[in-house]
Amino acid sequence: MSGTDGEIKYTYDMFKKYKNLLGELTRKNVKLKYRNSWLGILWSFIQPLLYMVVLSVVFGGIFGTNKADIVCFPVYLFTGRLLFSFFTTSTKQAMTTFRRNQAIIKKVYVPKYMYPLSSIFSNFINFAISLICLIFVWIFFRTTGIAGGDGLRINGYALLCWVPMIILLVFSTGVGLILSVVSVYFRDIEYIWEVMCQLLFYMVPIIYHLNRIHTDWIRYIIKINPLYSMIELFRQCVLYNQIMSWRMVGYAALVSGITLLFGIWFFNKKSDDIIFHL
Repeated sequence: MSGTDGEIKYTYDMFKKYKNLLGELTRKNVKLKYRNSWLGILWSFIQPLLYMVVLSVVFGGIFGTNKADIVCFPVYLFTGRLLFSFFTTSTKQAMTTFRRNQAIIKKVYVPKYMYPLSSIFSNFINFAISLICLIFVWIFFRTTGIAGGDGLRINGYALLCWVPMIILLVFSTGVGLILSVVSVYFRDIEYIWEVMCQLLFYMVPIIYHLNRIHTDWIRYIIKINPLYSMIELFRQCVLYNQIMSWRMVGYAALVSGITLLFGIWFFNKKSDDIIFHL
């Protein structure tokens, strides 16, 4: 058995052994997020709604007028923002997880991957809850016909929306594992990643459609970004009423799988030294 295969098998065995603890940490993170908030879990609905309203008002007149590419701009915006927000929030929290839990890490032995994974999984739960908000938003615009909502349709392909969601979870986990280790050795990565996320927001078609971009090399850069494929696949299911592009599924799954495997290898290689740098 090769070294990489052995590390993956070891990680899998440890994951099974401590899966109940991972579930408890994940539940704790979900509860703590809204512990001192009056509205609590309702913020999982309110926050994406506020983003949708603000961005629709600001960019709706610029990017939402082309009905051939975008059926209903607020819903189009909401779907992209929902997936992108999960990616950025989960990776940022995974990146700082060791610093936030260093007191526990130095006193009690827990497999270190539990901390970034619990952050990512708790954010995935919040993301799944936010999908309920997406349903109500879709119904509202379909019923009222506002902003082209009368063009919204839905069919059985919407049931496949879990495919890009799982791919995004795998990709976010791989990136989160890498960032969680790098941030221990290089604290400036937190500021760099913050800037990168801002750039990514405009380099992924969230507020605009890809057809708006006419420069070939820019279109190429956008298309090779796996986040573009994941968001587009999700929209194909819930917004475009069409079967997913299996070419996109294959590409996104391949990149996500490679990212996760590299993240596991990199994490296992450096995790033993983390405690000495906290």
